[in-house]
Amino acid sequence: MTGSTDNQQAGRRSDATRAAILAAARERFAAEGYERATIRAIARDAEIDPSMVMRYYGNKAGLFAAAVAIDPGLPGLPVEPREEIGRTMVRHFLHLWEENGELTALIRVGATDPAAAERMQAVLRDQLIPLARRVCPEPDQAPARAALCASTVLGLALTRYVLRFPASVALSREEIVDWLGPTLQRYLTAPEP
Repeated sequence: MTGSTDNQQAGRRSDATRAAILAAARERFAAEGYERATIRAIARDAEIDPSMVMRYYGNKAGLFAAAVAIDPGLPGLPVEPREEIGRTMVRHFLHLWEENGELTALIRVGATDPAAAERMQAVLRDQLIPLARRVCPEPDQAPARAALCASTVLGLALTRYVLRFPASVALSREEIVDWLGPTLQRYLTAPEP
């Protein structure tokens, strides 16, 4: 019995160490970007030895991938009623940003770091384009329509959560839905201009 209890305690310590590393990494990557953040500084923030970071994540690229492992869940987003998909998407993204600091970190870093930019492009390619294909009138237009939607929601994220423009921060969630929902709706479902 003692061996089992010891293994459980070790597992809990390992989980706590991983969580501390990821939390410290997210903050460092968000504040300093991928290039400037160091394993040593992240380990110091997590109050562990740098070798532990390497043990769990291998290298900085592995740590970054784990720290910003995001799944916005767009393929499962309900598309009915079709005339509400724009508002549904805006609500979904607001929820993601307000509940998940990883997305804000990814946006901060994505503008300057190729690895972060690739992760954001993967979300567009693997999640937003397939969603657009489900609702747009011409499926071959899905990449362009998804890119327009991304420009809108990323613009909001940048001004509200990263740059913290006072007017953007002051908007309520429903005001944002009311303003941006019809725009995303048009991008996704309107006939080609």
